[in-house]
Amino acid sequence: MANSSCSHVDSITTSDLPVPLLGCEECLKVGGRWVHLRMCLTCGKVGCCDNSPNRHATVHFHETAHPLVRSAEPDETWNWCYVDELAFVLA
Repeated sequence: MANSSCSHVDSITTSDLPVPLLGCEECLKVGGRWVHLRMCLTCGKVGCCDNSPNRHATVHFHETAHPLVRSAEPDETWNWCYVDELAFVLA
């Protein structure tokens, strides 16, 4: 995976996962469940993936237009650009 086609990499303001990572912020509020977690690289909000019932990471993108997320799963280092529909790994 490469970031050569993503024009939003310069919008990254945070990349460190919160410690401790408690789960999807919105699911925790409403008693929902998640499959995998994603973290917004603009503001750090942690949401659930599109395989989760509530798809909070994508909802966050549509509400804020923050274009990039990273996987918040252990040992995963990939990122996703919603605008360019592109997965990539930062060097």
